Amino acid sequence: MIRPAFLQKGDKIAILSPATIVKEEYVRGAEAFLRNQGFDPVVYPVALGPSSGSYAASHEQRINDLKRALADSGVKAILCARGGYGSVHILPEISVEMVRDNPKWIIGFSDISALHALWQAAAVMSLHAPMAKHLTLEGETDFSTISLLSLLRGENRMDYEVNSHPFNRPGIGKGVLRGGNLAVLNGLASTSYDILTPGEKEDVILFIEDISEAIYAVERMLMRLILSGGLQRLKGLIVGQFTEYKPDRNHDSMEAMMDSLLKRHKIEGLPVAFNFPTGHVKDNYPLVEGAEVILEVSPEAVRLREVG
Repeated sequence: MIRPAFLQKGDKIAILSPATIVKEEYVRGAEAFLRNQGFDPVVYPVALGPSSGSYAASHEQRINDLKRALADSGVKAILCARGGYGSVHILPEISVEMVRDNPKWIIGFSDISALHALWQAAAVMSLHAPMAKHLTLEGETDFSTISLLSLLRGENRMDYEVNSHPFNRPGIGKGVLRGGNLAVLNGLASTSYDILTPGEKEDVILFIEDISEAIYAVERMLMRLILSGGLQRLKGLIVGQFTEYKPDRNHDSMEAMMDSLLKRHKIEGLPVAFNFPTGHVKDNYPLVEGAEVILEVSPEAVRLREVG
């Protein structure tokens, strides 16, 4: 995996909107925040529209913004202003060579998981991390923001320790960290961008999160992963935040459903960490996709740290 260069003072960060419309106040807020941190943020031409339906701009305009950012050797990182829906439109238009030939950090989560999948296909690391709204509202004292800046500058590597959860499954796993929004990644199954299903010879620690998905819908996605053998090949599973859903007649919670699913299919020996702080929540810890990590799950705590 190629690690993009760490950022220095004065480096250019492109701000663009590859998916849904975003409020101007969040884009401008992120721009001001990054400038105050010593960077040179540049709001790209259609980051603020003109909108096209629910999209930040037309199909072609959103693609062109990303192509311009990739082609500009002065751009060291790309901050996606918002997720929503629409990043998948870009995949057929951006080659892995385009990403690999001038590697730079792409930052975002949720629908941006489609672009993380592209970066992984190009063997380039990326940052599953907060976007414009978070940078605008949470400020420089927020732990997730501090961690993001530290990772971008190369001051620290990932090393998080979080509380245990009753459904956790103890163990230690080592592999490449991949993942993101479960529904987005499930939609890329059986394509060249499928990072949800590890290959036969891959050691992968997978993390997943989602919002507004029914419990049965998430179970169906995980069943596909089980039926493909992909879940059984994982070296570790990190269950992030699943938000804005309702209990159903079968399960009181998303976590209870997943625990039941693992038991029913006799998935044993796999370290599993529930309730990890990643997803559509304030504590959205930045994760370096493509980094080699160790996941340690014990009855007392969970530790995720980068190695190498």
